[in-house]
Amino acid sequence: MQRATAPYVLILPSFILAAAIILWPLKEIISLSLHDVNRFGMIRDFIGLQHFRVLFADPDFIAATWRTLFWTASVVVGTLVISVPIALILNEDFYGRGIARILIMLPWAISLTMTAIVWRWALNGESGMLNSALRGLGLIDTNIQWLAEASTAFPMQIFIGILVSIPFTVTIFLGGLSSVPDDLYEAAATEGAGSWDQFRLITLPLLRPFINIAFVLNTIYVFNSFPIIWATTQGGPANSTDILVTYLYKTGFRVGKLGEAAAVSLIMFAILLVFTIIYVRLAMREAKS
Repeated sequence: MQRATAPYVLILPSFILAAAIILWPLKEIISLSLHDVNRFGMIRDFIGLQHFRVLFADPDFIAATWRTLFWTASVVVGTLVISVPIALILNEDFYGRGIARILIMLPWAISLTMTAIVWRWALNGESGMLNSALRGLGLIDTNIQWLAEASTAFPMQIFIGILVSIPFTVTIFLGGLSSVPDDLYEAAATEGAGSWDQFRLITLPLLRPFINIAFVLNTIYVFNSFPIIWATTQGGPANSTDILVTYLYKTGFRVGKLGEAAAVSLIMFAILLVFTIIYVRLAMREAKS
């Protein structure tokens, strides 16, 4: 009996803490989303799902939802594709490897908001560093307004999102690569396996659990990422770079529609929850097979 109950007793304090941090705010948000709320947060009449009906009838919300999915997929996939070869290189034994690792990890220590502000300066259409560099190389004749149009602003924001996500992802992959025994590579080389075969048959399968971790964590972080979009364009021009988290901020704190903002947060929570459950189940099924 003691053995059966001991695990539950041990995790009970963590469960209580998680409930206080997650479940109670969730209950309050649900309450806000189902009531008429004034801009000062005072709950008035019960209106059911009216806030959700208003949201799904708003073309800006629908556009922000699709844009959020595209933003998340682009940044996460781009980060994983770039981080794997970087981690493989940094895992090799070469002169200056320690300095190279520090340089890769250093951006992780800088505030994401500050990084986004620096990029906003660099992408300034008149005096930005990027335009100056491109003119100096003779690649452009006139300045490009990088953040003034969605056709250039959103791709640049995705580029920034990938850059700031690489250090964290490379750290995870380096941890996974350090756990791979060197004996496996020596045995594979003895059998005549080349570098590509070693990567495909040894490195990638053993690194897959760490790729899964990086994929899930990056998806959650990027999906909820606020500073990059807000510090560079604030969702503009004309809401063309809004994602759900910036749409939520504008709805709640600029327009003062706290009930609709609560409904947006619940929709975001539901999307991430469904994604996480599906992905974890697929990963567990793959691990069992």
